[in-house]
Amino acid sequence: MLPVITASVPVLEPPGWAIEQRGLFDLLDHAWRRFARDFTGPDGRLLYNGRLTSRDGVDDFYETFFNWPQLYLLGGADDLLAASEHHWHGVTRQLTELGMLHEEYERGYDWFHQGESLLLLYFLCMAAPDRWAERALRFADLYADPAHGNYDPEHRVIRRPHNGSDPRREGLFDGAGYPWLPQEAAMYGFPLDWVVPPGAGEPERDRDPRLGEEMRRRMGTGDTAVNLAASGLVLNAWMLSGEPRYRDWIAEYVGAWRERAAANGGVIPDNVAPDGTVGGLLEGRWYGGHYGWSWPHGWYSVGHAAMVAALAGAAATGDDSFLDLVRPALDEIIAHGKVMAFTEADSSIRSKWTVQLAEDVHTPTLHVPFRYGDKGWFDHNPMLMGVPAALWHHSASASDRERIERLRAACGYDWRTVRSFRSKEEAGHEEPWFAFLAGDDPGYPERILAAAQAQVRHRLTRMERYRGREVPEADIHLWQQSNPVVTEALVQLTWGGPQVIYNGGLQQARVRHYDADARRPGLPPSVAALVSAIDPDATIVDLVNLDPQATRRVIVQAGAFAEHTIRTVRHTVCSDPSWIGDLYDYGHGRPVVTSTETRAGGPWLLVELPRSTCVRLTLRLDLRTRPPSYRTPFGAPVVDDPSPREDPR
Repeated sequence: MLPVITASVPVLEPPGWAIEQRGLFDLLDHAWRRFARDFTGPDGRLLYNGRLTSRDGVDDFYETFFNWPQLYLLGGADDLLAASEHHWHGVTRQLTELGMLHEEYERGYDWFHQGESLLLLYFLCMAAPDRWAERALRFADLYADPAHGNYDPEHRVIRRPHNGSDPRREGLFDGAGYPWLPQEAAMYGFPLDWVVPPGAGEPERDRDPRLGEEMRRRMGTGDTAVNLAASGLVLNAWMLSGEPRYRDWIAEYVGAWRERAAANGGVIPDNVAPDGTVGGLLEGRWYGGHYGWSWPHGWYSVGHAAMVAALAGAAATGDDSFLDLVRPALDEIIAHGKVMAFTEADSSIRSKWTVQLAEDVHTPTLHVPFRYGDKGWFDHNPMLMGVPAALWHHSASASDRERIERLRAACGYDWRTVRSFRSKEEAGHEEPWFAFLAGDDPGYPERILAAAQAQVRHRLTRMERYRGREVPEADIHLWQQSNPVVTEALVQLTWGGPQVIYNGGLQQARVRHYDADARRPGLPPSVAALVSAIDPDATIVDLVNLDPQATRRVIVQAGAFAEHTIRTVRHTVCSDPSWIGDLYDYGHGRPVVTSTETRAGGPWLLVELPRSTCVRLTLRLDLRTRPPSYRTPFGAPVVDDPSPREDPR
């Protein structure tokens, strides 16, 4: 039997955040249905009749729907899961017809983009593991099983930067040269700038055949750091199956990269030759690999892939020292930071920060270098907070929190500022969320929910502008930019977690919720949730039932994948419900609202919410007492089972 908490505090004046949260759910329900009606065909595919002229594009089709099953998991409509599955199948058929997939999987491309493609699959596995397990294991075996040709167990490397389901796909491009657009070359420059051609000007360099030849020879084979994101695919398979071989592959492959980073002074290198030597194809350089430190994105790609792998290693083995794959590199770029206005920085991704910083583009603040080459560190940007937030969320350690505090102290703008913008990652509000968790900004929930609503309405307007138009071949990002589903605010407020690491991560959350009566994941209708603290000793969750007639029952789960244990829960109690009219009258000399403590001892807790009631839960959590898995609370869980590192199924 699950431990049961019954709410008894009446909701006389519903909190603003609860009303706005349920309003956002309603708006999102309208929005995704409009998008499906106007931008997709009967079989779920996107309305697009063009062709794809390079290896790029698979991610852009799947990314459009990546957070639809995530919204279902948060408490979106019952039929949203079926719609998400329908669109995955439709897009998969569409991409197969375009020649991009083999047996439903990417034929061969880099993991910066593959990780983006797979987020939709990961959330579908999270929402309906029984239906998606076979496919997910088949995909993971492309890497975990050396017979498929992607992984070399002797040297512990993925054999090439472009990898996937087609072992015949070699190199980085088809044809004579890398298919970058002129604006991309202007933003990111050229790889191997120390090789070819020494005297050529930038306009001629992309047409010089020597660059294509050198890229094939030096960058088109061997392992690269962004391949670490493949560990997320294998972790997903381990959580679905419990097969030790998936856990062992993660420990072996991610462990090899940990050793290489340790040998490089702690900073993860970005390239490994086929024989297992760092810099073996780049004259000893630890930098310069495909999607590595020098080109095109640096920390933006390397840091996120390393974070996916560090979390996978820690989850699969229970060894948090895997996080040291990331920490030294993060601290290194912070150590080389400079205080300047963004308008003075040498950033290669100006369009991202112009929107995100708004008027603070002129405010002097800490900028850290994202890239490294022969001349040292360059390409300065404000700190992307996804990695520091993911580290702290997982470890709950004082040192990881202190790093965030130092970044805040070095920042020239107010972290409590909430701006309505949409980054590609559907993230970017980690700073004000941290200020809220630190107790500095109690108004954050209402403001972030308002910003989320503004983005939904903006995208609905954008959809009207493009409805019925043929999407041009050069603008396949239009669907992502129009996707009206926004989830960051709901993830932070209801799950107490950061948005998923976009390039292939699996969700982090301090708690998740299930509708006990509907026996499905997500908050029940009319119920709102707010996580206002994520300290393991005091994780605070408010639950509010706004329904004036019906009782709702919520199962609270510790962790995104039931990996934590709820030792005890302290909750608010109305000691005399007949005093409802005097609830806020403290002149009677005795308290109306008290608290009581209940022992739980497992990952789940049932909360009964009679009509128009609320409760505040203060959870004492033991983190990572069991391996993460896709098990649900609907299988007769045991209350006092400590279950140390059991089979994850």
